[in-house]
Amino acid sequence: MSTPALADSVRFAGDVVEILDRRVYPFEVRWVRCATSEDVAVAIERMVTQSSGPLFAATAGMVLGAREARRDAPEEAAARLRAVGARLVATRPTNNHIRDAVHAVLSATVSDDGARLAGSELVAAVEAAAREHEDGYRARSAALGEHAASLLDDGTRVLTHCWADAFLIATVRAAQAAGKRLEFVCTETRPYLQGARLTAATLVEMGYRPTLITDGMVAAALSDGLADVALTAADRVTLDGHVINKVGTLGVALAARAFGVPFYALVDAPDPQAPTAADVVIERRDGDEVLHTLGHRTAADGVTGYYPAFDVTPPDLVTRIVTERGVHHPKELS
Repeated sequence: MSTPALADSVRFAGDVVEILDRRVYPFEVRWVRCATSEDVAVAIERMVTQSSGPLFAATAGMVLGAREARRDAPEEAAARLRAVGARLVATRPTNNHIRDAVHAVLSATVSDDGARLAGSELVAAVEAAAREHEDGYRARSAALGEHAASLLDDGTRVLTHCWADAFLIATVRAAQAAGKRLEFVCTETRPYLQGARLTAATLVEMGYRPTLITDGMVAAALSDGLADVALTAADRVTLDGHVINKVGTLGVALAARAFGVPFYALVDAPDPQAPTAADVVIERRDGDEVLHTLGHRTAADGVTGYYPAFDVTPPDLVTRIVTERGVHHPKELS
């Protein structure tokens, strides 16, 4: 079974981190070179990588940070690495992948006797912690995929929204391993068109011929019977069952409820630091971004844009939440 290109989109090339530019994929396969941890932070902010991509970019950024601090004394190295972590966490605050990756790496920078690591020991510990966190995420995604595939019968027509990344790939692989053939309807997700460029392109790589619709067609598509289930990722799920995901997810859930279609959200685990939706910062991006598509302005001069990058879907609109530990009713997560 081949590995989709987007499944491995952050890599080291010697002392430099290369991040696959998801803003231009699949039309171009372009790698953005990051020589410093700050370069990585800027790449995340500028949407070079999205969905779970920032997790791998963050671990790579922490490795660069440790290398930048290798000549510092232990206390100075620790302070520098904490600052690198804080900078990375601040790039995109809604998804908790970066926060958890940074925490996992920082936790490994103190020896068993409580001493702070420095020099080559610090770099080695950070590199090992980064690999461990990445491997753990892949394993959790694979387990989640097994559970998600169990909800889908052979021949199920699946509506996706935005780019569910490792969760979608794992679900498709598990369905294929079980001998299930699925069909897909993908929203294009403006303004970056992740669904059209990333989800649809990856599904084609995996042997499917997805149908593409605009974000505004979801209700019509479900009314016409184009899909049997709606399946999205979640950037964050709160302990009380609220699903925070790419803006437009709430509309998908509302349409699914109106037309009797199950709505499933995928997340490796609910966030124990977010008891309610009020505990999640919703990223507000520059409204100018919605005035452009793929580098071209699509709105008339004088128009003002508004861009909350995520929305919140309440638990009563969610049929089930799928995690690495199984399938759960949203009100039973905690």
